[in-house]
Amino acid sequence: MDPTDVPNLPADLNLSAYYLDRNLEAGRGDKVAVTVGDDARTYGQIHARVERLAALLRDAGVRPEERVLIVLPDGHEFVETWLAVLRVGAVFAMVNPLLKADSFAYYLDYTKARVVVTSADVLSELGAVAREARWCETLLVVGGDAAEFTAYEEALAGVDAEGGQVEATRADDLAGWLFTSGSTGEPKACVHTHGDFAYSTETYALQVAGYVESDVCLSVPKLFFGYATGTNLMFPFRVGAGVVLFPGRSTADELFDQIERHRPTFLTSVPTLIGNMLGSERIETADLSSLRVCLSAGEALPASLYEAWKARTGVEILDGIGSAEMFHIYISNRMGEVRLGSLGRLVPGYEAEVVDPAGARLPDGEPGRLRVRGGSTALCYWGDKAKSNATFQADWCTTSDVFRRDPEGFFWYEGRDDDLLKVSGIWVSPLEIENVLLRHAAVAEVCVLGREDSAGLIKPAAFVVPRAGHEPGDGLAAALKRHLKDSLAPYKYPRWFLWRSSLPKNDRGKVARKVLRRELEAETL
Repeated sequence: MDPTDVPNLPADLNLSAYYLDRNLEAGRGDKVAVTVGDDARTYGQIHARVERLAALLRDAGVRPEERVLIVLPDGHEFVETWLAVLRVGAVFAMVNPLLKADSFAYYLDYTKARVVVTSADVLSELGAVAREARWCETLLVVGGDAAEFTAYEEALAGVDAEGGQVEATRADDLAGWLFTSGSTGEPKACVHTHGDFAYSTETYALQVAGYVESDVCLSVPKLFFGYATGTNLMFPFRVGAGVVLFPGRSTADELFDQIERHRPTFLTSVPTLIGNMLGSERIETADLSSLRVCLSAGEALPASLYEAWKARTGVEILDGIGSAEMFHIYISNRMGEVRLGSLGRLVPGYEAEVVDPAGARLPDGEPGRLRVRGGSTALCYWGDKAKSNATFQADWCTTSDVFRRDPEGFFWYEGRDDDLLKVSGIWVSPLEIENVLLRHAAVAEVCVLGREDSAGLIKPAAFVVPRAGHEPGDGLAAALKRHLKDSLAPYKYPRWFLWRSSLPKNDRGKVARKVLRRELEAETL
């Protein structure tokens, strides 16, 4: 790692001041910071409300390093709550407001949060379990009927901003929990410090993505997901840019509407929504000329999607990889240097190695697990010492992602180690098969998994969503196999094709492979 790439962060650091107060000090108090529909609020207005909410949290007994659980849709209150929690030195934990009661019960017990901030729309699932939770003492409710809980706006109106001063925290003090996707069990929290978030901001956001004050930012993922908390809150606030939020589902139509109305320059997206936008009738007439940057992460970006998006918009997609363990993106393509199909090169301030199962570094070209380190590595998984020891070695994080590195320093994603298939004694990446299938005009979405055949041998199976005008069945399966012959060895062809109208997604927007695995196991093939 080049020492010049490492940010020189101050020992005394509070993220609420780092992201918010500095904008007032820079004279941006009257600049619009966040727009939700017709409601645009300036940095000064947000600062005033954050001070009062911080005072309210202190009055509710929130102490430094205690968790506050945020269960909110995207909106002004999410931004205020997130900044206020940090302002009092507490620790934010964010979860999807669309979850069900059993999931909320898990998070309430796991975080032991005494204060929860949520929306009236969520009370039908959260209310009863919060009432019964052992630790929860205060439930602040935004909008609608707060029932027997505390109404957010009424409580905010009754406090004095004098109690909302910035807590004297240090860069190494606890700041936030980022939850893993829970693909192999219940989600676990990656514990991060104030310095972790600032480090990624100073490296990826400023040196790779290139946020500037004149940007207006829009995101497909929601703010509870660390990918979006970074790209659509932290990073734009660091430079005094604008943010556009909307509480509803991210659909192609919603994205077209938001772009038409607010003219964003920065779009944070995921491959599924890029594909949905390109497949929409509106793509032909939509004015996307305001965009200058499009980011993608979360799942592999097929080359065909990149090429179609670039041809239509003229905007490059900066594909990258990050994780809750590292907070944000640590390998990324760069503007003007996109290597199609790769995830790019290391973000300044990070190191990475491709290693074998024993942890030995592998030469360029050989696939293995990715090991990464930098100034944003999480301290641990909360409450899981064994998993923490297996993943974190000092400042190194050993991921479950399989990569190969080429001699020029570009990293190529092969899949997760638990997704790889051993077919005919050879390791096969489902991603390789998926990318070839996606190049066929009849395929809208695809997910490849492994399944035992009648002889007990693992063979690929493909869940396929056909494009409009293409009928699923034996004829399409035969056409796809002919298409595969041009690029893949025969043992990589899917043995079975399973047709779907859509693929299930998790709350991060990724294809829910564990749901499809259960479906595959239940299928009679």
